Amino acid sequence: MTVHLKKLSVGSESLASLRHWQAERVRNGMELMHVTRNTPRRADEVLDGGSIFWVIKGVMCARQPITELRSMQRADGKPACGIVLAPEIIAVEPLRVRIFQGWRYLEAKDAPVDIPVGEEAGEAMPPELVAELRELGLL
Repeated sequence: MTVHLKKLSVGSESLASLRHWQAERVRNGMELMHVTRNTPRRADEVLDGGSIFWVIKGVMCARQPITELRSMQRADGKPACGIVLAPEIIAVEPLRVRIFQGWRYLEAKDAPVDIPVGEEAGEAMPPELVAELRELGLL
């Protein structure tokens, strides 16, 4: 059974800035990987089609498929986990979430749905506003 991870995109101002930052890494021949201190205990479920759901400014707004969990070592010699990501970033229905540290599991049943390709291009409203209107039942 698939389980996802949710993670704050530290330093991202918007989904566009996250995409730009990652595109620069790919253009420079770098692998897309998020290094974290803890390896998910539910690794088999994460690798069974799981994604990392990015939270920007308190709103879960995109997901990125996880392709591998790699054992690594930090500069101080302590173990770490490299979460290797596919290059595509898929916009999802904006969902407001509480701020947290590190990453958290996200059950598949609780994950927001993907926005169909083409619909996000005309983002008329900021994701924060969409999430708030949805919470109020206005969308």
